[in-house]
Amino acid sequence: MATNKNALIRYKVLDNCFRNPGRRYFIDDLIAECESVLLEIDPESNGISRRQIFEDIAFMESKEGWSIELDKLRDGKKVYYRYADMSFSINNMPLNEVEINQLKAAVDILSQFKGMPQFEWVNELVPKLQQGIATDEASATIMEFDSNQYLKGIEHLGPLHNAIFYKKVLTISYQPFENDVPFDVVIHPYFLKQYNNRWFLFGYNPEKEKYDWNLAIDRIISIKETKGKYQKNNKIDWQEYFEDIIGVTKPVDAEPEKVVLHFKGRTGNYMETKPLHGSQKPKWIDDNTLEVTLEIIINYELERLILSYADSVSVIQPLSLSEAIKNRLVEALNQYK
Repeated sequence: MATNKNALIRYKVLDNCFRNPGRRYFIDDLIAECESVLLEIDPESNGISRRQIFEDIAFMESKEGWSIELDKLRDGKKVYYRYADMSFSINNMPLNEVEINQLKAAVDILSQFKGMPQFEWVNELVPKLQQGIATDEASATIMEFDSNQYLKGIEHLGPLHNAIFYKKVLTISYQPFENDVPFDVVIHPYFLKQYNNRWFLFGYNPEKEKYDWNLAIDRIISIKETKGKYQKNNKIDWQEYFEDIIGVTKPVDAEPEKVVLHFKGRTGNYMETKPLHGSQKPKWIDDNTLEVTLEIIINYELERLILSYADSVSVIQPLSLSEAIKNRLVEALNQYK
């Protein structure tokens, strides 16, 4: 039995009907009650069949459901339904098998966040949940996220997350790779973004008057709250902000442009199943060459991504990107002389 959203709603409705001592619910009454609630949620609902209600009742009676004890009482040729124990309710029951499996899957996912500072509560919660849903079978982890709890600067993630949530102005001591000593930057934090297993903070830099100033958290030395009125973000929709780029770098006033790449051999097959960007349009131009067309802003991350495919890709358009990649490959080759 599928435990989708509508099914759970129907179970709740049936539960209320079965424990109502003031009314007799025949099968048509149960259908009407379920349809009434579902129509409030979705006016385009197609209604509920008799077969569906009978399947719902059978599920509720099963051990996979709640093992309910249901009296089926005759009134002439018709049958009405109510709980044998009118004080019973599925809301008072322990989790059923389906809910336990769903919760186990959720616990497995939550476990992936252990080690990240803003999810320290998971370290305490997960063992309690695992104990509460213990079953006879030992369950193995079947999914893992690509994360690195030993990433430099990961300890800053929690304070930054809280600063965004509580709208705090920060002074950050920051040292880019090219600087010998750190410097202070005041920032009104707005958004955290992960790319290529690195985290980046975006926010308003009042000195530069930029609302999309970004800092790599692995280059942050220290963080402290500072006085000042928090400048709210009324400029940037972060969902839209990243639509036209790969990574986190967005050149000033840059516009998306057409990028055409040719991928050779097995790399072409790979590109079909793992698009570089949401705008990607693939087309096989021969048995060995996949042409990929993108509408994208050209940035540092795009260049690095293209270079990662080395001899399996060629840049067809635009010429400026083709020349940039070519020059980088020449420089790379010179490293081996």
